[in-house]
Amino acid sequence: MEDLIQQLVQWLHTMGIHPSHETAAAVGDAVGQAGAAVGGAVAPVVAKMDMPALIALAAALGWASGFRLYAVVFLTGAMGYAGWIPLPEGLKLLMHPAVLTASGFMLLVEFFADKIPWIDSLWDTVHSVIRIPAGALLAAGVFGADSATMGLVAGILGGSLAATAFATKATTRAAINTSPEPVSNWLASFFEDGLAVVVMWLATQYPVAFGIVLAVMLVLSVLLLIVLWKFLKLVVRKLRDFFGSGAPAPSSA
Repeated sequence: MEDLIQQLVQWLHTMGIHPSHETAAAVGDAVGQAGAAVGGAVAPVVAKMDMPALIALAAALGWASGFRLYAVVFLTGAMGYAGWIPLPEGLKLLMHPAVLTASGFMLLVEFFADKIPWIDSLWDTVHSVIRIPAGALLAAGVFGADSATMGLVAGILGGSLAATAFATKATTRAAINTSPEPVSNWLASFFEDGLAVVVMWLATQYPVAFGIVLAVMLVLSVLLLIVLWKFLKLVVRKLRDFFGSGAPAPSSA
């Protein structure tokens, strides 16, 4: 810093400006204080990304990808681009303008497709082969750039969380779609929109609280899948028919 101040003083001398040593010292102190202020403002943000925060982020990416993949990709990239959170190296690609544009566009498409009864189930069926692997990849990206082992572990757990969230969403929406009125479908869809935002915010701001909420959501998911077992079998049968060789699955009583 002192060398920089001396160079600045010499440059001012060449311009015909001759500041005193006291003035130069005052400028140096002001610059040092400004640097300390900026460092103090940035440090709390960086400090949030400790191990609990990284684990919470990986879990949130996996879980939320199971029902709102494009919203998760866009929100994560946007928060990193705005400087709200320091993204790990494996996720910095999400900040690229092209990725933000593509994920933002697909977010809008999914927002409207998810509000139309039966179209939402068709959308879920098509995206069953996208959301779960994507959730695994996003979770792995939290650690993959620094540790291949941790990246693999995070990917396995993230994919499992995405599969659980997807199964819960698809089963619940299949049950809701048996109702002729669209209001319940809209309410469920808006709830999922808000849940994706809350999950990402909670994971990045309060990792421990997110862990508790995630545990509760997992328990509720298991209970819903048990209660809606008939509709879960319907979802599995439709997925098998959609991706199978054409032979219809036998119906069960």
